[in-house]
Amino acid sequence: MLKLNLGCGHDKRTGFINVDSQAACQPDQVVDLERFPWPWADGSVDEIVMSHVLEHLGADTDTYLGIIKELYRVCAPDARITITVPHPRSDNYLADPTHVRPITAMGLQMFNQELNRQSIQEGGSSTPLGIYLNVDWALESSDVKILEPWASRFNGGQLTEDDITLAVQNFYNVIGDCTFVMRIRKPAFAG
Repeated sequence: MLKLNLGCGHDKRTGFINVDSQAACQPDQVVDLERFPWPWADGSVDEIVMSHVLEHLGADTDTYLGIIKELYRVCAPDARITITVPHPRSDNYLADPTHVRPITAMGLQMFNQELNRQSIQEGGSSTPLGIYLNVDWALESSDVKILEPWASRFNGGQLTEDDITLAVQNFYNVIGDCTFVMRIRKPAFAG
């Protein structure tokens, strides 16, 4: 099984095929992730890492959804996708003119067919993209890097998780990076 480090830039990872659209980065494979189909076979990938990549891709909605479909297509059942992005309410996200799309846990969960069906049953307003695109993954974990001065206060016990959640909703630069681990479900959820 393959392991792909997509959009590797200069962050080469041992044991992975390091992929980038820019030959100047000297990746193992030069691939434009916004052009389909990708050069890997259906179900041939066991693990994908995308570190500070997905927020740069898919300014056009059809292209973004094409990337999601390709991620699903190339992954084997139970494959793991780790996505690290800057939080959309951080200067790291806002300052870079090449960032075209905020990536959030809520947005990634729109490709979870179990949650799609639950939302439909409850009369929710979320678009069931997993069902529409015939892709399915589950958010296995979500982790954030709390920035200073919030981190010291949280680690020192002066702030709770609820305080941080409230701060994220009301202030910029509380969270720096977010890391989401997705687990591919094939066949798609049938419940």
